[in-house]
Amino acid sequence: MEPTTDITVITVTYNCASTLERTLQSVERQTLSTFQHLIIDGASHDDTVRIAEAYRERNPQRDIIVQSEPDHGLYDAMNKGIHMAEGDFIVFLNAGDMLHADDVLARVAACDAEKVGVVYGETDIVDEQGQFLRHRRLSAPEHLTSRSFLRGMVVCHQSFYANRCLVQPYDLQYKYSADVDWCIRVMEACEKQGLSMYNLHAVLTDYLSEGMTTQHQRASLLERFRIMCRRYGYFAALRAHIYIIGRSIVKK
Repeated sequence: MEPTTDITVITVTYNCASTLERTLQSVERQTLSTFQHLIIDGASHDDTVRIAEAYRERNPQRDIIVQSEPDHGLYDAMNKGIHMAEGDFIVFLNAGDMLHADDVLARVAACDAEKVGVVYGETDIVDEQGQFLRHRRLSAPEHLTSRSFLRGMVVCHQSFYANRCLVQPYDLQYKYSADVDWCIRVMEACEKQGLSMYNLHAVLTDYLSEGMTTQHQRASLLERFRIMCRRYGYFAALRAHIYIIGRSIVKK
């Protein structure tokens, strides 16, 4: 039976012609037909838009929208995608990232959007050529809650499918870690509405290792501390960061 729950995949791009095609191909291979794909481009100067348009043209049966215009950065572009989204669940899959298997969207779509607020799973890390490097160091918890991120971002943003009824815009005061704040707010709203968070117990995403947050680790860490203070309180955030920093030292 074909799932009836729709999904919106949002891909934000800017001058990423070298990595975009494999992302689009991973979406193109999906067995699910009832999904929307939004490609929100920041007025790229390379072949990004041409590649996106070619993908749209060769898939006329699918709901693909390509929009290219100047924006105010990554999270502003992501907010544009949120405003255009029509699916029951929303996920962000940026250039260089890939859906891990051909049935990922079908498995998410099989979840009941009237009962499930968040669908999540595991993430693998890949290099610039899309080759497997390792499993993500932080694994998804069996039971996700709004306080799970005190241990770090235990679910990668690209493996976090949010029910659209819970979604609010990204807070643009954060330059590097607005996704952390956004996920926590989604989980808080999920709990308030009595919806469940469902672990698919599978790798959902192949994530490009050098994302924006990875490239600005110190600034990102400081932003995350501010977010955790705001969401959890200063002392809980301080204890959590002492643990996270200590864990990273031990792992080295």
